[in-house]
Amino acid sequence: MTNLRLVLLATSALTVMQFASTASHAQTSPIVVAQAKEELGPDGKPKPKPAPPKAAPPPARPAPPPPPPPHAAPPARPAPPAAPPPHAAPPPPPPHAAPPPPPHVAPPAAPAPHAQPEISHPTPPAASPPPAAPHAPTPPPGAPAAHEHEREAPSQTPPPGGARPPAATPQATPQTQAPAATPNAVRPQVAPNTAAPAAQPNAAPAAQPSTGPGGRPPGQGAGPNTGPGPGGAPFARRAAPTITTPLPAAPAPAAALRPIAPGAPAPGPRNVNDFRAERHETQQGGRTVITEPGRVIIRDPNGESFVRHDEVARFAFGARDIQTHQVGGESRTTVFRPDGSQIITIIGPDGQLLRRIRRDQQGREIIIIDNSYRDPRAIGGFYVDLPPPVIRIPYDRYIVDAADAPPDLIYDTMEAPPVDRIDRRYSLDEIRYSPSVRMLMPSIDLNSINFETGSWEIPPDQAAKLQAIADGLNRAIQRNPREVFLIEGHTDAVGNDVDNLSLSDRRAESAAELLTQQFGVPAENLTSQGYGSQYLKEQTDGPSRINRRVTIRRITPLLNGGMASLPPPPPGTIPPR
Repeated sequence: MTNLRLVLLATSALTVMQFASTASHAQTSPIVVAQAKEELGPDGKPKPKPAPPKAAPPPARPAPPPPPPPHAAPPARPAPPAAPPPHAAPPPPPPHAAPPPPPHVAPPAAPAPHAQPEISHPTPPAASPPPAAPHAPTPPPGAPAAHEHEREAPSQTPPPGGARPPAATPQATPQTQAPAATPNAVRPQVAPNTAAPAAQPNAAPAAQPSTGPGGRPPGQGAGPNTGPGPGGAPFARRAAPTITTPLPAAPAPAAALRPIAPGAPAPGPRNVNDFRAERHETQQGGRTVITEPGRVIIRDPNGESFVRHDEVARFAFGARDIQTHQVGGESRTTVFRPDGSQIITIIGPDGQLLRRIRRDQQGREIIIIDNSYRDPRAIGGFYVDLPPPVIRIPYDRYIVDAADAPPDLIYDTMEAPPVDRIDRRYSLDEIRYSPSVRMLMPSIDLNSINFETGSWEIPPDQAAKLQAIADGLNRAIQRNPREVFLIEGHTDAVGNDVDNLSLSDRRAESAAELLTQQFGVPAENLTSQGYGSQYLKEQTDGPSRINRRVTIRRITPLLNGGMASLPPPPPGTIPPR
């Protein structure tokens, strides 16, 4: 019986020990297995050996193997940035396992760190960088204010942090990683590992606007806004005319046109003093209109002035015959030349030029100028306000000084394309009276011709100065018979505005006449216009040789909408948009 009791007691004791061990098995299962092996050896007397379980902590040293699983999980933490929550669960167990070792013995905690490096070596080397990432979150608890900037430095120090930080960090990491979208944008700033680079990205955008506001290089941005305007004058955007009705027509010739022998002087006055007393000033529709022989000057209330004249008279030089007929409401003037060709000028009922046509000996016609279409956006049908063009060529190629330019440069300028995009074709009046339209084309300045005071006649000794200009014009017209060139006249600011405007217009016409009579430039490919002192190249009110100049400008692309090599569209055709 005694033996039976002993066996029952031993069995019950063993059962109790097993239940006790199962309770701790959740925390240290390997330890329980070690205790079971020791109890089998002593046979019934192992009861006194419940103490060994206390010695079990030393076996806890092998316990580090269980921790590997938690640490094995971190290797998988390269993915945590994408889904930190799933890994947030593994960290919590370590805190529960961590408390028991400290109370028993502090040393076990020390060996654990040593065991970790041993385990990290067997693990793939790629896993070593990830540990830095999991440790990186540890700094936020200490300094949550610096998320990205603090992340790099702490990543080097966290290893000694023990297992406690991971337990708290997983909760913090989701908060810092939640705005992961912004860190991604900030990463380039953090990549340098210093806050300074972060300032560089901020500075970079600032540097871009420095060149961006203009949208183009500094030289180009300044050019159109502060650069030269028509004739080389500084561009100043002018107010649109106050009166928006069409300009009055040029005065009709006092007598029927008759041919003028080549080289013969044109009839009429040759000096401004000859007709100053014949001027008449009237008020028409809010404008001041001044008429004089061969000219009409219109002054708008905003201060702008325009001068108009009849160009048909210039075609009379060298003509064999001149005939004028009324066809419907149009006036058709035909100039017959000795070679059998004809120049036909059609004037509308309102006195405005409609078309200029050249008809050769075989009867083939070439439309040189077509004014039949009037854009409704033009103010009064004669004025257009455009933004300054973007000038992408050197200044000395945009406004060429004829005195210093070789012949090839003069010709190249006469063939040069517009400096900026042309949106549509413009009428001759829109080109004449809209400086922003003329600015689209390069020009050639000739200021070496000396005129007598108040006169527009070009002395014989000055005519040779037009030789290079004439050669370039003839060469360009031979290449394209539809080319049209505007001859502009400019004066200095000495004298009254009315005299200067009339004088400049007559000097431009005189230059065109000389180019035809002495150098054979076809008259129908030229048109002239005076601007007085409205576009000073040198800003002075005194005498200025630079301001007294003649400017030559190719306007074919403006008349044809940028398609200089193509003929003008049929009369009245609306240009493509």
